[in-house]
Amino acid sequence: MQTVSAKDMAMIKILLERIVEQRRVTRHEHRQLTSLLLSAHNLSPEERTQINRVFDYLQSGQLKLVD
Repeated sequence: MQTVSAKDMAMIKILLERIVEQRRVTRHEHRQLTSLLLSAHNLSPEERTQINRVFDYLQSGQLKLVD
């Protein structure tokens, strides 16, 4: 498991906000979020929920996966 620094957490929050605002996520960003969710043990429940929300939006077609 990896730890995520406060700076990284701030960048993740910005990334999640941009993804939801633009309604699209790149494959690279998707891979980063998946890796983070599976490996980082210091994510707060709120951060995990936000990442899972992106995956839910993708599944329901509310977000577009782009290259």
